[in-house]
Amino acid sequence: MSERSERTEGRISSGGPWEDRYGYARAVVAGPHVLVSGCTATVGGEVRHVGDAYQQTLTAFSIALDAVEKAGTSRADVVRTRMYVVNADDFDAAGKAHGEIFGDVRPACTSVQVAGLVDARMLVEVEVEAYRPVERGNDEG
Repeated sequence: MSERSERTEGRISSGGPWEDRYGYARAVVAGPHVLVSGCTATVGGEVRHVGDAYQQTLTAFSIALDAVEKAGTSRADVVRTRMYVVNADDFDAAGKAHGEIFGDVRPACTSVQVAGLVDARMLVEVEVEAYRPVERGNDEG
């Protein structure tokens, strides 16, 4: 049996400081679903690409897709994304990054302008959901 078929429940950590402090997981695997918490361009506790929504979006999705892969799924299994953008002027930059990553996958996508994120240097936060049916063995009976 593959690792993917065996992993039907679980929590995935990225090791980020807020996960323990605030009691959440980077991702949760629930049967065929992989639900990834909001990701920003924060790496090693530092916000990357300050002032650049395009690069922040690429970084945030990279973090989210790392969790997707740790769950035994892939970018091709992503069925929904959400992008929370602080500045309306940054929607095109975030959308361009999304298109480069998911243009051939074409998940359902929601983009929302928000009043702000927890750090004023953060311009974009993303969420990802993946789905892959749990593989079953060919045992009959």
